[in-house]
Amino acid sequence: MDLKGTVALVTGGNGGLGQRICHALAKEGVNIAVMYAQSKDQAEGVARDLTSRYQINAAAFACDITDDVAIAALIGDVTKQFGRLDILINDAAYNYAVPFTDLDGLTNEVWDKIMAVNLTGPMRLTKAVAPIMKAQGRGRVVNIASVAGLHPVGSSIAYAVAKAGLIHLTRCTAVAMAPETLVNCVAPGLIEGTRATDNLRPEMIERSTAGSLLKKAADKDDCADMVVTMCRTETMTGQTIVIDAGRVFH
Repeated sequence: MDLKGTVALVTGGNGGLGQRICHALAKEGVNIAVMYAQSKDQAEGVARDLTSRYQINAAAFACDITDDVAIAALIGDVTKQFGRLDILINDAAYNYAVPFTDLDGLTNEVWDKIMAVNLTGPMRLTKAVAPIMKAQGRGRVVNIASVAGLHPVGSSIAYAVAKAGLIHLTRCTAVAMAPETLVNCVAPGLIEGTRATDNLRPEMIERSTAGSLLKKAADKDDCADMVVTMCRTETMTGQTIVIDAGRVFH
């Protein structure tokens, strides 16, 4: 798909990886809707930076992706402002560190919130954009999962299970939305400089980097570049690409 002039909604676009994704897409001429949950000033700053650097249109939009009414309003606002919606990047995420062995610490409240943001939210957003993309005759959805969805690692059992669900949701929605819309997934390993990483215990970060073949964290720009590739592709769908410096193989 020719990306120049298209419109992308990037959830969590003000986050560490989300910002890199926004910049990588904007560099290709994509207009960006930067979605945020709470950090309005930061998201608006990202939008201004994208506009000035790449001469594209960008704006910040607030949304609680656990709320169907808020999602409907978001999609309506984005399509009203930009006139179309070609790309959805499901990058918004939430984690809370609970050791796998601490089953009592994995409360129902923690489980429910992690599932709501990391799995149900992307499904709701995907359903909301599906008819728009079908009517346009083309669309791209890229989910940001984690190697925790492929291997029993990560900040908690709930996070790992949610990301595993997101990987399979990628496959299932690829079937549901073909042939007009292609759906793919990036599964990063540990990425430094994100809110998610800030919630991890130091020993977990050290173990993750030491356990990779390259002995370092995954690169945010590598992940963002893969998102661009998945938006541009014409013949790849339902796939998950791991970027983790050589730790998990699938």
